[in-house]
Amino acid sequence: MVRLAGVTKEYPGGVAALRGVDLDVGEGELLAIVGPSGSGKSTLLHIVGTLDRPTAGTVEIAGHDVATLSDRSLSALRARRIGFVFQAFHLVPGVSARDNVAEGLLYSGLPRAARRARAAEALDRVGLADRMRHRPHELSGGQKQRVAIARAVVGEPDLLLADEPTGALDSASGEAVIELLHGLNSEGATIAVITHDAQIADRLPRQVRIRDGQVVGDVRDVRDVRATYEQGAVAR
Repeated sequence: MVRLAGVTKEYPGGVAALRGVDLDVGEGELLAIVGPSGSGKSTLLHIVGTLDRPTAGTVEIAGHDVATLSDRSLSALRARRIGFVFQAFHLVPGVSARDNVAEGLLYSGLPRAARRARAAEALDRVGLADRMRHRPHELSGGQKQRVAIARAVVGEPDLLLADEPTGALDSASGEAVIELLHGLNSEGATIAVITHDAQIADRLPRQVRIRDGQVVGDVRDVRDVRATYEQGAVAR
């Protein structure tokens, strides 16, 4: 689903946000990209999400070499293949949950009635069938994030990128969001969660650790590794 090879991103003034990053994400994976503030993980999100182009290196998304695409083709790839979830929700105030989700299909070519019907299905999928007519100010933080997730998945993207999706939530709401992401992954979605929270990362089966613009660790089956360690500690 995602292949990065030797990806570097430099900004004016000689600031290198990414330094030769190699990363492969297979179809159907659920992983955390974890690192402290300033580590480069947000830049990595922008590169993987095709919101920015690398200074050097190769980026392939769903089999497409990003470097070969025009800006128009890149926008089309992003609209069809990638869904985004952000910490700040980015919901339109004064607009119902259903119409906020339908906005995710604005460039799909579907008529308004079809967009709203798909939005209702997506809200049901995230457990908010009874909140379709509620506006953002009538929803809790956790419910707002569920609306944002519904908007991100309503177009059935191949890849879902969640940037600190629990950062603005209390622990119970954050737990519910992580469980929802697990559920979407079990249905086939490829999901990358960008976070600085080690506890959130520990809930996911793969951790890619980034520091100073470089991948410094890539551990799969995190829960199995932790369980083995804990069992060994008990035996000792």
